[in-house]
Amino acid sequence: MSEAPRSSTALLMEQYFDRLWPIMRSITGEGVRQTHDILAELLPLERTEVPSGTSVYDWTVPEEWDVREAWLLAPDGRRIADIRDNTLHLVNYSCGFQGTLSLEALQPHLHSIPERPHAIPYVTSYYARDWGFCIPHAVRMALQPGQYTVHIDARHFAGSMTMSQVVLPGQTDREVLFSTYTCHPSMANNELSGPLVAAFLYRELAAMPCRRYTYRFHFGPETIGAIAYLSRLGTHFREKLDAGLVLTCIGGDVPFTCKRSRQGNALVDRIIACLLRERGAEHVMRDFWPGGSDERQYCSPGFDLPVGVLCRAVFGEYPEYHTSDDDKSAVSFTAMAEAVELCRDVVQALEANRVYVRTNPHCEPFLSRYDLHDTIGAQRSKGVAKKTLQWLLNLADGGHDLVSMAERSGLPLAEFRIQAQRAEQAGLIKLAEVH
Repeated sequence: MSEAPRSSTALLMEQYFDRLWPIMRSITGEGVRQTHDILAELLPLERTEVPSGTSVYDWTVPEEWDVREAWLLAPDGRRIADIRDNTLHLVNYSCGFQGTLSLEALQPHLHSIPERPHAIPYVTSYYARDWGFCIPHAVRMALQPGQYTVHIDARHFAGSMTMSQVVLPGQTDREVLFSTYTCHPSMANNELSGPLVAAFLYRELAAMPCRRYTYRFHFGPETIGAIAYLSRLGTHFREKLDAGLVLTCIGGDVPFTCKRSRQGNALVDRIIACLLRERGAEHVMRDFWPGGSDERQYCSPGFDLPVGVLCRAVFGEYPEYHTSDDDKSAVSFTAMAEAVELCRDVVQALEANRVYVRTNPHCEPFLSRYDLHDTIGAQRSKGVAKKTLQWLLNLADGGHDLVSMAERSGLPLAEFRIQAQRAEQAGLIKLAEVH
């Protein structure tokens, strides 16, 4: 059976992926700027450089890291590791080092995974000065005694940390945040899926004829970037943010998983629960836990923002995680395009969600008088439409929004949006005054 044709979005995503893949990224440096330059072709990013040494809550923005070359030679001259072959070969943020070491002296600087003997691990040393190489465990076990040549042309210096954002203004100042990170070297699902989904989602939202919400997209290094972002906008978010999602590990061809916000029942949690329920039981809602990605910062107790995580394979739980096996073969660009569609569905639900009140709440209305008794479409669709309209007219009491109606009835959230528009046009419901 031949594979179904991919959408234009999926094809274009792959083109951008191929350009972004070989870049040496970290929490700072030219690789990050180059990544943001490429993403800026898709959305008008506004860049901020946070100087090294800047205090952000309990953290300090580190020195910038620049690496030009890094390789390791065996005694016989064979090249054991080279960042030109794979950016994961060098421990991220390694110090510069030139020298010759015995195998015994080299071993503490080597990293491998016995459980995945043919994969290169991803290892960092952001806040402790050290150096090292990452190699497959099978290669490490085959190393012979002798003198190994180490060449790491890298330096740390007082520079800056790059973050970018773009804001799509809406009719109100209530905000929705989509946050992702651009700090990992060559990994596909764990790194590039999030920024690509976010960038293509921006294109979808920018094309909307009108938006009630203001949408903010943030691209920065994981952890320290979110902390720095909150040090600047945390108070603003506490006042204005109604919903948010961290987009990460969202490129695998597996069911969606949503991690709820710390609040547990925020509007974004409820909307995604409805949408995933409609997609089938294989999709998963998981309760908040304090580990993970940048939701740890957005959901810290001083902010407790309504920010969840949307992913497919859960970080730390899929076998390719933080290894060279998380390559292009581990992602599906069709799956990424579907993730854009799901995020767009979340946005449509946010935009449409209102509290309604019946104009005449006594008994049920005579629907034929309002041309609402039948709905064009198949018989099964008519049944869903009628049930949705009945629930809508019963719960339009000024105390239920559309999401709560979908939750209580088990009917599709999008159908409530359609029926609310019909009932409002017919004069049966109106927007409630919500205080």
